[in-house]
Amino acid sequence: MSASFLAPDTEAGVAAAVAAAAAEGVPLGIEGRGSKRGLLRPVQAARGLTLRNLSGITLYKPQELIIAAWAGTPLPEIEAALAEHGQHLIAEPPDLAALFGSAGPASLGGIVATNLSGPRRITGGATRDHVMGIRAVNGRGEVFRSGGRVLKNVTGLDLCKLLTGAHGTLGVLTEITLKVLPAPSATGTIAVRVADLADGVRVLSAGLGSPFGVTGAALLPQGGVGLGGPLAILRLEELPESVAYRSVRLRDELARFGEVALIGDAESRALWRAVRDAEPLGATAEQAVWRVSVQPSAGPGVVAATGFGQALLDWGGGLVWLAGPATAAAHANVIAAATAAGGSFTLFRAPEPLRAAVEVLSPEPPALAEIGRRVKAVMDPRGVLNPGRMRAGL
Repeated sequence: MSASFLAPDTEAGVAAAVAAAAAEGVPLGIEGRGSKRGLLRPVQAARGLTLRNLSGITLYKPQELIIAAWAGTPLPEIEAALAEHGQHLIAEPPDLAALFGSAGPASLGGIVATNLSGPRRITGGATRDHVMGIRAVNGRGEVFRSGGRVLKNVTGLDLCKLLTGAHGTLGVLTEITLKVLPAPSATGTIAVRVADLADGVRVLSAGLGSPFGVTGAALLPQGGVGLGGPLAILRLEELPESVAYRSVRLRDELARFGEVALIGDAESRALWRAVRDAEPLGATAEQAVWRVSVQPSAGPGVVAATGFGQALLDWGGGLVWLAGPATAAAHANVIAAATAAGGSFTLFRAPEPLRAAVEVLSPEPPALAEIGRRVKAVMDPRGVLNPGRMRAGL
């Protein structure tokens, strides 16, 4: 992508920039604050369009559980505003700036455009599930909106879900309204040292199937919090008395699997922030990073099939992070493992030449791919919005 960036500070400025690009047929590389610039395929764009100056909270009604902000608003700014009122973002979106070697934090627009969600996704849903409304600019430079700012809202076709996870290829998000919830006042973690990854998935399954309200379930093959691996960890949240009671009950129930430890509030919060941001993966700057989505029982097999020594399993074992050599051969290895397990893959981070040469996402069925092409043609007829970001030719 070119180093020449447009940085409008108003929605009208964003619309004007896109309209000019469409009129000239000049591709734009769209980003929020640039924290995930190396995600998916490189965009061959003559200009960049950053939303970092389109920033700030535009509406916050704690009593109505909604918040709205411009797309370039830093994620920590939103989290801090919510924390003042004892609330949080339901999907626990990660900040992967460190994984991508970026200096600045993620933006709200970047989180929604990528539909990234953290450990709480298994119980709270994905980011997409909590987007109530959007304002955006299509590929013709026209401002449009979808959804609204009330919990009960009927506005016709739901473009919110369409643009969430579209990586800026269908429209430039300018303002986003999210549903929020009260944050838990206490957190606790049960850590179980297990014999192998398959045993660890069984622990996670037992915890998630228990009546104790688990809100996070991850597997650390290399261990953590002073304990060797593999280590299965389960999170409990709510009022302090409830967390204390349920932690003891769940600890006793899981003792049959191996050595069990209880982790207190402060250490638990730090641990799950690390899991959220994929820090236990331990990926070095030279390595490629993949995400594979499978049935939880298939996760250990994917790790074994790739032969990589670094992994992290989240979402009860159904989300497998992998770090390995940044080569086409290693990528083919991951594709084979994901396909054999009936799952899907994403080449999440890799050097630009590799990302440009291979498919970074699992192939779509032909009928779905055709729908995607038709939607792209309607939303971005000149093909100027992040062309090729997700798939070649789109």
